[in-house]
Amino acid sequence: MHIIDLTQTLYNNMPVYPGDPAVSIQEIHTLEKEGWNLRQLTLTTHIGTHVNAPYHMAQNGKTLDDLTLERFFGKAVLYSSNMTFDTDIGVVFHSQNIDMKLVRQLVKTPPKFVGLSAQFEFDIPVEKLLCENDIVSFENLANTDQLPASFTFYGLPLKIKESDGSPIRAFVISG
Repeated sequence: MHIIDLTQTLYNNMPVYPGDPAVSIQEIHTLEKEGWNLRQLTLTTHIGTHVNAPYHMAQNGKTLDDLTLERFFGKAVLYSSNMTFDTDIGVVFHSQNIDMKLVRQLVKTPPKFVGLSAQFEFDIPVEKLLCENDIVSFENLANTDQLPASFTFYGLPLKIKESDGSPIRAFVISG
């Protein structure tokens, strides 16, 4: 068994999407003063490695709590050109972005989920079309250059009521 961590580290004042609020991670309790360490997090649901629920960009899209846990993990493959998609298998994109031509193919036979390397970012119309077609998508995946051709992907979100997305701890298990 081989585990590959696909998660970006969250940290104070990390880069954010233009117009989004800054990330703040502050120590508010210490061992010396209160007897325990405690940090306060202020961040958006779409920071670092995260999942997009359809509600993020679809009027009647499902929120995180509408989706079963099974939507966030499963068998997956690394994208290769001219591949066919399978509704039971997720697809992770490492060396290319998803353009409108490709997303139209994804919508015809939706994979279980899609994941996108941190070296790319969804264009808004692409992300919107994925959401409108109930396709769960993962963004800002790190270390996708280490992925084998097939693996089991895990990207479990926080259980946030009526949420449009969530930071995740993403990893794959192969071998």
